[in-house]
Amino acid sequence: MSNYTGKLPLYAPAFEKIYATFENCAYPVLRIMIGLLFVPHGMQKLFQMFGGRSIAEYQTSFGRMGEFWGSPFWAYYIGSLEFFGGLLVAFGFCTRFAATQLFLFMAMATFVGNLPRGWFWTNGGSEAAASWMIVLWYVMVKGSGAFSVDKAIGKEI
Repeated sequence: MSNYTGKLPLYAPAFEKIYATFENCAYPVLRIMIGLLFVPHGMQKLFQMFGGRSIAEYQTSFGRMGEFWGSPFWAYYIGSLEFFGGLLVAFGFCTRFAATQLFLFMAMATFVGNLPRGWFWTNGGSEAAASWMIVLWYVMVKGSGAFSVDKAIGKEI
């Protein structure tokens, strides 16, 4: 028989109060952070801010992945997804819906857009996109959580 209670003993029990203090806000901070990280990328594409290029330049860049991707639609769609989807995830409104689309986008970036350049982000590889993809998978599965619009209105998609 085991005395396992579902909680592993800590190596440093002195930290237990610190962990308990931040337990309720850790996930919302993660959700807000990952959402807000996308917003400036959308602003680059939609508003040419922060060193963003023109839609035609993004169209050319996306077109290197194949003819299908070489349309201005994809530049506008991805810019809108990054900007508005990032805000939705950050505010926790329609969180699963937005996180699912961002997750799929990061999966495409990981395996189609960046993998041909290798793994390391310093060479334009998949490392960063894969990290974002995994965090978005977690948000997609967990949902909005505390400190969210979804929780305030009592509904979640």
